Amino acid sequence: MSALLEVHNLRTYFFTKAGLIKAVRGLDFNLEAGECLALVGESGCGKSVTALSLLRLVPPPGRVVEGQVLFRDEDLRLLPETEMRRVRGNQIAMVFQEPMTALNPVFNVGEQIAEVLRIHQGLKRQDALQQAVALLKQVGISSPERRCREYPHQLSGGMRQRVVIAMALACRPRLLIADEPTTALDVTIQAQIMQLLDDLKSKHRMAMLLITHDLGVVAETADKVAIMHDGLILEYAPVTAIFDDPRHPYTRSLLACLPKIGQKQHRLALTRDAAPEKTAAGTYLDNCPAPFAPEKSKLPPLREVTPGHLVRCWREP
Repeated sequence: MSALLEVHNLRTYFFTKAGLIKAVRGLDFNLEAGECLALVGESGCGKSVTALSLLRLVPPPGRVVEGQVLFRDEDLRLLPETEMRRVRGNQIAMVFQEPMTALNPVFNVGEQIAEVLRIHQGLKRQDALQQAVALLKQVGISSPERRCREYPHQLSGGMRQRVVIAMALACRPRLLIADEPTTALDVTIQAQIMQLLDDLKSKHRMAMLLITHDLGVVAETADKVAIMHDGLILEYAPVTAIFDDPRHPYTRSLLACLPKIGQKQHRLALTRDAAPEKTAAGTYLDNCPAPFAPEKSKLPPLREVTPGHLVRCWREP
């Protein structure tokens, strides 16, 4: 039986006046029902563009130029736009980084949640509003009847994020894409939001693609991890293997940056001798430390070193 989501050789490029930018350069991964895959990497590595590529929402001048996105054995890249609109928000939903940009400031939150139900589920307005109240209660918002009548600016950052999650879960999607869902929230609210997503994932057997740079969140939430850099996956493994047995030097560098009590925090470096800033080549692969030294102008293969643990390197790690 095939996975819920299968991505093969996904490539997304931006055709700018300054030149060609290869934001995503051939990604392969899959996601089962009830499973959480975390895409991890620095800002600008291609995580968010990957998410937008899956939903065919890449803004111009960007374009998905190659690859397959198989959702329940159906290639989303080949669907007519009218069919794709039925998938977005219904079978696949997304939680964006900043809730204020995802919510309309001139409509109360109840109407915005109800709109999702009216479009995708065909509910009448009153029934949809009642369901909106139930959804706000489900995501842990107190006094949901009153909150439904309020506008986004009247809510705290944590409440707005819960509203966005309620909208995403309104149609009980099979796949939830969460793009930095705890950005700009304090630590306590972050923990509550991630616990909420994890509980809902388990309850509804929903798959989740979690996009983050927070390795603490990854350790608590993910089943599998894909470490991304410069549009490529450098290491792909179960979450325990990433933390207990990281094979790629870039993964080790990321883990070394985690603060530890009583130890000096490391800076993320490209090589043992180089400064952490990007070089003219602009990629870790061009400055890879031994024994991962690359062949210039070629990409190292993504090889399986142990069952389910893949590393992009030239030599056995």
